[in-house]
Amino acid sequence: MEAPMEDRIMRIVELMDETKNNLLESLLKRSPNSYGQYEKTVNDIIGDVRARRDEALFEYTSKFDHCEMNAEKIRVTREEIDEAYAQLEENFIEVMKHSAENIRKFHQKQMHNSWIVPEDNGTILGQKITPISISGVYVPGGKAAYPSSVLMNVLPAKVAGVKEIIIATPPNSDGEVNQNILVAAKICGVNKVYKIGGAQAIAALAFGTERINPVDMIVGSGN
Repeated sequence: MEAPMEDRIMRIVELMDETKNNLLESLLKRSPNSYGQYEKTVNDIIGDVRARRDEALFEYTSKFDHCEMNAEKIRVTREEIDEAYAQLEENFIEVMKHSAENIRKFHQKQMHNSWIVPEDNGTILGQKITPISISGVYVPGGKAAYPSSVLMNVLPAKVAGVKEIIIATPPNSDGEVNQNILVAAKICGVNKVYKIGGAQAIAALAFGTERINPVDMIVGSGN
């Protein structure tokens, strides 16, 4: 699903020696080799959430998302999901449902099955496919809050038989989650959506807090 036309920005650059150098410099800045400057900050956040759990999670949500969070507000309520569903255009909901069905059918074709083959000499060969128990899906917020991030990450897990799926997505300053994300979550059959973002959300999913169970695997869009 693409962003609305009015949200897209096109930058036209006339290629000259100077602009070529600027483009190359910009691309090099995005190199993983330059990420080291952020590692300490991220490691500190992860360690803090691991040690202080919910308390640290609420503080980082206030610091980075400018939203005062607490134990009562951190999980999206069923009423919030129903309200988002009621406010979204019916045509858009139908598009998401159609997309969800296509994605589901595609991944059903990828399913691996358990099998057992007894040999004449008494040897038994086989393969047992066991889905993980719980998965965490990170969905970006802000301008990158696309419902496709939910559909493309949740539905393969659903098809694979993952028993529990948790979505983490950052709230806005009013403590609200993007309506498109909530509706996509409902279409996918996920009712555990937490209002957390950034490195603190990944740490919470990995190690667990008082309110959030640790998961076996974390997936998400972006880099």
